[in-house]
Amino acid sequence: MKILLLLVALGLTGAAPMEEDRQCPPHSRPWQVNLHGGGGSCSGALISEWWLLTSFSCDPQPFATIASLGEHDLAVEEGTEQHIQVADVVRHSPYRSPLHSLTMVRLATPARFSQHVQPAALPTRCARPGDRCTISGWGSTHPNQYEPRRILKCISTPVVDDRTCMNTFPEYLYWSIGMICAGQANTDNCLTDTSSVMECGGELQGLQWFRHGCSAPADPSVYTKLCTYADWIQGVISRDTPTTRPPPTPHTSIPSAAAMAGSSCRC
Repeated sequence: MKILLLLVALGLTGAAPMEEDRQCPPHSRPWQVNLHGGGGSCSGALISEWWLLTSFSCDPQPFATIASLGEHDLAVEEGTEQHIQVADVVRHSPYRSPLHSLTMVRLATPARFSQHVQPAALPTRCARPGDRCTISGWGSTHPNQYEPRRILKCISTPVVDDRTCMNTFPEYLYWSIGMICAGQANTDNCLTDTSSVMECGGELQGLQWFRHGCSAPADPSVYTKLCTYADWIQGVISRDTPTTRPPPTPHTSIPSAAAMAGSSCRC
């Protein structure tokens, strides 16, 4: 009987693998932002007290989308969070182009830097093939498997050369110099959160564009190559950053992701 119970337990373990090893250490990615409300939910990366970056497909909406900073478990208010309305959205043009996937988001009030909320360092160089990077976001790390966005996940995967990436593209996709790819056979290539954040060597290097590794585990996923957009990012910051600070918005006036879990937001 004991042997039978052991076999059953092992079978259940194999059928439902644990994901603790893919959970980020709590608050180890203080630049990670959860964007929610306005019809969707996705990730972003804080780069200054006023600005964060996300992908084109995230589609945040001014004064409808909330940026939640200092998050780990989206279902729990841990006391580390800052929930701030989105005030402005600047999309890299040309819009709806297959060549770009980058959006800058300005907060309605500046973030307050703390142990749990810090900006990511922008790239000082481009990541190279073989560089090991950490991808972080909320969602599933199992290919072809849905999982609600709740606990922040981290996977480690290598940057691959452009040709290897292009060889995995479906016919309807075109390569862009604004793309970088990470992932190969026998590595974790999947994180289902839209605009998952790629950090390499302490610098922000990418935002998820196409999660190919979630449908074909051996294929690399595609990220926006942020090192090629440094001038554009700095131009937007210089042009559109407020010169005066608005009065603080009461914390209670902005719902968190946990509070909205029962609403239409897919958090």
